[in-house]
Amino acid sequence: MSRNFQIMIFLLCAGLLVSSCRQQERSSTTGWAYNDTEWGGFEKLEYEGQITGPNLVLITGGTFTMGQTDEDVMFRWDNTPRRVTVSSFYMDETEISNIDYREYLHWLRRVYVSYPEVWREALPDTLVWRDELAYNEPYVETYFRFPAYDDYPVVGVSWVQATKYAEWRTDRVNEWLLIERGILNPNPDQQDADNFNTRAYLAGQYEGSVRENLPDLTTGGERRVRFEDGILLPSYRLPTEAEWEYAALALHGNEGHRGDDLITDRRIYPWNGTSMRWQRRDRFQGNMLTNFKHSGGDYMGTSVNLNDAASITAPVRSFLPNDFGLYHMAGNVSEWVKDVYRPLSTETFKDTDQHDLNPFRGNVFMEYLKDEDGNYLDKDSLGRLQQREVTERHLEERRNYRVADARGYADGDDEFVTYAFGEHSLINNDSRVIKGGSWADRAYWLSPSTRRFMDQNASSRTVGFRCAMTRTGGPTGNEDTAGKSFGRRFR
Repeated sequence: MSRNFQIMIFLLCAGLLVSSCRQQERSSTTGWAYNDTEWGGFEKLEYEGQITGPNLVLITGGTFTMGQTDEDVMFRWDNTPRRVTVSSFYMDETEISNIDYREYLHWLRRVYVSYPEVWREALPDTLVWRDELAYNEPYVETYFRFPAYDDYPVVGVSWVQATKYAEWRTDRVNEWLLIERGILNPNPDQQDADNFNTRAYLAGQYEGSVRENLPDLTTGGERRVRFEDGILLPSYRLPTEAEWEYAALALHGNEGHRGDDLITDRRIYPWNGTSMRWQRRDRFQGNMLTNFKHSGGDYMGTSVNLNDAASITAPVRSFLPNDFGLYHMAGNVSEWVKDVYRPLSTETFKDTDQHDLNPFRGNVFMEYLKDEDGNYLDKDSLGRLQQREVTERHLEERRNYRVADARGYADGDDEFVTYAFGEHSLINNDSRVIKGGSWADRAYWLSPSTRRFMDQNASSRTVGFRCAMTRTGGPTGNEDTAGKSFGRRFR
């Protein structure tokens, strides 16, 4: 027997041994084999971790002092400092731009042929540019539609519209992931209820153009993708106020350089210091760090050598990003966040231990409708599973929450806390927080700690939005114990 033949036999045996070991990996608690049809077909995935969706940046969570970082010149007392912890999450590098939003409108118009009102309801209000004593009429016609403004932030979009955009974006990204993995074929002929919706697909109520499903180790046949396969991403959504403020400050940029991971100080703005200009001695020295209203009547400086070169908004990737790599966390446009606004947070009235991790006001707990056999009811005319607020019967069985609509939770529990909308307050459960100063604001509003609010159905020429996504798994990314990254970036 030749030496080469012996080597081939050895390698073949070794390969079979490795394959056998992989096939026979067993449960540490039952001894049953994973991923083997003869042992029941229970699957254990070689999961590499959550991929980073398009335009997202991983924001590693941590603790920080949320709230006031400078003098409260408005005397609102609505941002009392308090220490909280934010779990890791993902945030858009940039604000959603005009071309991003026009892509959304194009899809709505193309797919919902029988429901043109869906497209009409999603249109931004371009009339927000009008003013009785200013000539802004050209922006009414050009800002959203003209290609010169493709990369500028979309404005005139309400909180409700922004939320629906995030829901739509979730489905388009997850559909693309299934196409990329060779599970579905592109299907440009989707129409009305026959369109890819993540929840409807997982519930078996959307088939699409199937290219090749996953192998089913239980039956030996094939099956559609399940959420626990780790292929589909969690939902895009608006960031919470705590997430937005944490991401804007990017305090990890002040960690000590001695390897002790100490954060040496706080920040007033998304950068260090009190100046609106870059202070380091390099090629950027003296450059404006964002676009904002410098003083009365001064939006961008004098001609020839403009301060920020933006009398209104600027392209979403202009100026320097903060230490998380996020652009325009101050200036350009203020941004919608997920929270319902209250001038006094629930920390004032309740045990802070219950909500100093991922604090948020605005929960409305929902459930999907099912029949008596536990099957989902048929999707609606737009292709979405039917939902409702959780029922009283459900709440009676719970101990960790007692109300379905928690937007006004803890309001009115004390005699001195009442919000009589329209009488002596403009605050109700439809009041949503906006964060960050805009191109039309003075420097005070550029501090991430400042807070304002607007009705969730209203819009403004100074307010836009960006999306966030929950991070699943380890807080620092897709790394093993040796720190080797196994994550792959979605591009």
